[in-house]
Amino acid sequence: MSAIRNIIQSSIHVKEQILEDGPLIESIEKACDLILHSLKSGNKILFCGNGGSAADAQHLAAEFSGRFYIDRKALPAEALHVNTSYLTAVANDYSFDVVYSRMVDGIGNPGDVLIGLSTSGNSQNILNALETAHSKKMITISFTGASGGKMKDYSDILINVPSTDTPRIQESHIMIGHIICQLVEEQYFNIS
Repeated sequence: MSAIRNIIQSSIHVKEQILEDGPLIESIEKACDLILHSLKSGNKILFCGNGGSAADAQHLAAEFSGRFYIDRKALPAEALHVNTSYLTAVANDYSFDVVYSRMVDGIGNPGDVLIGLSTSGNSQNILNALETAHSKKMITISFTGASGGKMKDYSDILINVPSTDTPRIQESHIMIGHIICQLVEEQYFNIS
């Protein structure tokens, strides 16, 4: 029982740190504003991650393209790893390091948003995707852990959760992603 309580308390502690981190809250707000402006301009949101972060990327893309709180039209959002034929072909024929950057190069447009998720902030395939997105004049937002890793140098907005504990970081990524989904949905569809 105490082990369970300790894990829950650890998760709460990370969220309390986020709550008290003014610059991080401002980064989340800026991410909402950039995503909203991009969508209102007819652009799309692309997500990428590996492992649990890929699951989080897919989850958040579905919140935008499906629905969050209200029945409304779909917003253009996609997780880049869901086409397994593409993913395995590019990983086999080229390298796993370019699976996302090739897709960003193929379907990314100026003004689109790329959201990369990596608890370490050092995943090479995410770094390559962010670099390609910059070359295409896309907006880049990174969800990472405390240090930001190398991704901090490739991000227009860095959302670095104040933790080095992978599960706690991922739990916070989903919480922050849900905040962004809710605020963007409310503002895009003028919900009070």
